[in-house]
Amino acid sequence: MEKIEYNKLVRDYFPDLMKDKGKKVEFEVLEGSEYSEKLMEKFNEEVEKFRSAGTDRLLSEIVDLLEVVYAIAEHRGITESEVEFMRQLKKNRSGGFRKKILLKSIGESQK
Repeated sequence: MEKIEYNKLVRDYFPDLMKDKGKKVEFEVLEGSEYSEKLMEKFNEEVEKFRSAGTDRLLSEIVDLLEVVYAIAEHRGITESEVEFMRQLKKNRSGGFRKKILLKSIGESQK
């Protein structure tokens, strides 16, 4: 049996799903800074997958990216509801990105 090394963070049920398919799975549960490091690697991986996703995979990749963002927040003591509250607060104060505004420059005003 061929063994493939991954050494990457996976979703919680993934090891069980692979075992159910008759695969032999080796894994460990990470803590502290090692978990933080792997979360950031996963974030970067998901950003790249999102960037290259076709229309048919776009929603799935957005969901994966959000799940990693929520995991990063939780690891740092921030709940999903706190993230959403702050997102709404910032959107109400500064707007979102729907107007597609590109800031070109800011200079001193003439008085």
